[in-house]
Amino acid sequence: MKKPELLVTPTSVEDIQGLIEAGADAFVIGEQKFGLRLAGEFSRDDVAKAIEMAHHAGKKVYVAMNAIFHNDKIEALGEYITFLQSVKADAIIFGDPAVLMVAREVAPDMPLHWNTETTATNYYTCNYWGRKGAKRAVLAREINMDAIIEMKENAEVEIEVQVHGMTCMFQSKRSLLGNYFEYQGKAMEVENRKHEKDMFLHDKERENKYPIFEDENGTHIMSPNDICIIDELQEMIEAGVDSFKIDGIQKSAEYIKEITSLYRKAIDLCVDDIDAYDDIKTELVEKIEAIQPTNRPLDTGFFFKETVY
Repeated sequence: MKKPELLVTPTSVEDIQGLIEAGADAFVIGEQKFGLRLAGEFSRDDVAKAIEMAHHAGKKVYVAMNAIFHNDKIEALGEYITFLQSVKADAIIFGDPAVLMVAREVAPDMPLHWNTETTATNYYTCNYWGRKGAKRAVLAREINMDAIIEMKENAEVEIEVQVHGMTCMFQSKRSLLGNYFEYQGKAMEVENRKHEKDMFLHDKERENKYPIFEDENGTHIMSPNDICIIDELQEMIEAGVDSFKIDGIQKSAEYIKEITSLYRKAIDLCVDDIDAYDDIKTELVEKIEAIQPTNRPLDTGFFFKETVY
């Protein structure tokens, strides 16, 4: 039984070495001009340095180019992909077919990971993009465990699944969402709109707070809870899921490192000694709960429930 890759999102290039020591196998980095909802902003110098550090330790770096691109950014794609090829990025994460088409022209050997965050809900779609040139499909966060297993069984590409962290519920290219709720007097109101980090939509009826932030790609509203399935990895590992992702957006470097260490232990035990994994699962969850921000409850996302619209 193979070990899935443990994929982590660092907040800065200074995090890389510590995350390697914590057990990360690969990293997602990039800059908001090209990538969506990154844990940190990485300049070109940072990208080059991160790749050098990771490769020295036998790890991989994937660069996010999964933004929604309009005409004004198309000309920049080829030059950036050429740069990524020159610094030996291990793959480009894309959602827009424009990235795939440009990559074919300027870097035809560059591995591509298809990630739209929402539309990878069946294996036919994953295989469609695989036949177009993608090596991996990043599954939607809104599908349950049974669907994930079925997709892996029928996929012609690698399968990546998020196992920890917050998820995006809504994105708009516009930056006016906060004003809409505030001035319409809706039940949801924007708290701390002046601050970049601690900004929420507050649903008083359900007592939920949805993190909201705006960047170059528009407005993003995130889930009120964090996914955590450190105690439910066995079925996906046995099915051969290729990569488990820890999403560290809006989390501290220290938190991400500790979570990485705990998932490293869980994956290794699940593969090497399943009884030991069963014995320690509850303890692993308790350790995460001990460092979890008080305003971010843990849940299992959609892994064990049907999506209801």
